[in-house]
Amino acid sequence: MIAKIIVFIFGSIVGSFLNVCIHRMPKGESVVWPRSHCPKCSKRIPGYDNIPFLSFILLRGRCRFCKERISLRYPIVELLTAVLMVALFARFDLNSFFLYMVMVWGLIIATFVDIDQRIIPDEVSVGGLIIGFIMVSIKGFNLNPLSFSFYPMIQSALGIVVGGGVIYLTGIIFDLIYFKLLKKPPINGETESMGGGDVKLLAMIGAFMGWKLALLTFLIAPYLGIVLGIINLITKKDHTIPYGPFLSIGALISLFWGNRILQAILPF
Repeated sequence: MIAKIIVFIFGSIVGSFLNVCIHRMPKGESVVWPRSHCPKCSKRIPGYDNIPFLSFILLRGRCRFCKERISLRYPIVELLTAVLMVALFARFDLNSFFLYMVMVWGLIIATFVDIDQRIIPDEVSVGGLIIGFIMVSIKGFNLNPLSFSFYPMIQSALGIVVGGGVIYLTGIIFDLIYFKLLKKPPINGETESMGGGDVKLLAMIGAFMGWKLALLTFLIAPYLGIVLGIINLITKKDHTIPYGPFLSIGALISLFWGNRILQAILPF
């Protein structure tokens, strides 16, 4: 119990840093300098106003200096990060915990940036892909450098290829049918249905989880996104939605319950 409390506190602190990444990465700003400041009045935020959850409550969701509202996203990200880290800690061994912890951090950043900006930073997707491949490959040592196994490395590489490839090919096939054969007009001026950021994000997921769970993530995500897509189409007459959040949720479902799902649907 004490260990989970420590993980929760650490997760909330990490969530505070992820908020900085979510705010600054799309702008191309450094995530380590300058120190945290109010995006409205630019006043530096003192340490006692930067305590996860507690500061937001004590300040009543407003900046101490300019009294502008603080986005509810900040405590949401802090709480989400803390809860997911506790869930990972309870579910996996320490090696897998640290591996998937890094992936989850990337998914949280990608999700909230995509919701707000409709982009997924390459620092998250491509950087995460490289980190995931390295971390998974290290598993091949099995604590013995003389008995290296290539199996984890191969699984990670296949995850990258299958994850990125399946969503890329799906986008090409859809665009060919929709825009070329059916001669439909561009959607909001775009002639590509699947953004490159989504391709790289699923490749990153594959790097951490392997090709089977990456493929399962690909199959789960559309079912999660279809309801929002319909609502968006009816209310805003907009055909486009940020797809990164659904890939992220699909990845979490695959991570925690993917093996059970695969055992239930596969005959072998």
